[in-house]
Amino acid sequence: MPIIVAPLENVLMPREGMDVCVEHYWQGPRWSRRDWLRETLAAAGAGLLLKAGWAQDAPAKQSALIVHTESPFNAETSLDRLLEHWLTPVEDFYIRDHAPRPEVDRDDFRLTVEGLVDRPQSFTLAELTERFPAAEATATLCCAGNRRAEFNRIQPVEGVPWGAGALGNARWGGVRLRDVLEHAGVRLEARHVWFEGLDQHEKHGRKIVFGGSVPLERVWAEDPAAAVLLAHQMNGAPLTPEHGAPLRSLVPGYIGARSVKWLSRIVVSERPSDNYYVSEAYRLATDETPEALSHAPVIYELPLQSVIARVTLDRDARRPRLVARGYAMPSGRLGQRLKFVEVSADGGETWTAAQLEGTGQPYCWQFWRAELRAGRRTPKRLLVRAVSSDWEMQPQQAVWNPKGYMYNGWHAVELTAT
Repeated sequence: MPIIVAPLENVLMPREGMDVCVEHYWQGPRWSRRDWLRETLAAAGAGLLLKAGWAQDAPAKQSALIVHTESPFNAETSLDRLLEHWLTPVEDFYIRDHAPRPEVDRDDFRLTVEGLVDRPQSFTLAELTERFPAAEATATLCCAGNRRAEFNRIQPVEGVPWGAGALGNARWGGVRLRDVLEHAGVRLEARHVWFEGLDQHEKHGRKIVFGGSVPLERVWAEDPAAAVLLAHQMNGAPLTPEHGAPLRSLVPGYIGARSVKWLSRIVVSERPSDNYYVSEAYRLATDETPEALSHAPVIYELPLQSVIARVTLDRDARRPRLVARGYAMPSGRLGQRLKFVEVSADGGETWTAAQLEGTGQPYCWQFWRAELRAGRRTPKRLLVRAVSSDWEMQPQQAVWNPKGYMYNGWHAVELTAT
């Protein structure tokens, strides 16, 4: 039997087709079906609201993307749909645009490689794929603003009000950036690689091209799963325009802003890029004064994360139980995996271990499932937290910043019986 619930205040979570319920604890003897029926009828008589069709059935289909802005286009995936596929279908994958989407002619497209290299290069897409070995990487791409809306409970923040669906997992195909740079001959003083896309817009009275940069040491990392790609495929098919066709960078474990779409220029340098999206945006500053921005660290690696996406009631069990499901992912540090995920129904006093599905791997999310006994007592909410393979624990609260980046506090779903 369903109990109507509400997500935690100001947290953007899709409601349609989402089975979320109030959890009950019952520590007494095993119930018979007659006992269970008597308790549920008593609950209904006490004035608890019911939701038609609530059960363990598959949720109703809905639009996968929740649109936040039309121009530039920004849309996240509904949490319920995210759980349907470990590899997120292209049509369900979140979209983050910073500027109007450029129109790119594949036949005229060229990628240039310049800066601190012995042999500056220029490639068509065909030349790039023919000259260098094909490579693949499976990685979860996630916006640095994922869960931004939750910061508003502390203090309002700027930016797209993302819920917890600004991410997706895909198999990316292309060539290794390392191979391309070795071919160009990187000079000894080089420390960073800049990426520049073809999208641009006016901001603060100046033309801004979207770009990013990554430390060169990440490109040289020996971990094959961390290989930085120049990607032209997504889930075995050519990139689509909204995901950066014909070419994008793909940096496993790093925030999505470093995986630059419509990539056209690579610069090898001794310093981080001076592009607006490195020098001013995507930094963890306590305020937005020039001094604070200049001293704030540039954001690279994704944080340890876990989210509750769905809660259902298993009525077929001999003892009714709640089943919570969601996603979690390790931090973007080299080689990190998830160690465990746990759920609490009493404000963090006690925790129930979740079952991790599949084989965890670095730079990818993992789905989890937790069973909680259903009984008479009604908790206020469910919480989830994750622990990584190096025993880092997901923090109870993320550090507030005015741009609302990197929210990874314990995810909560507030449960309200009326």
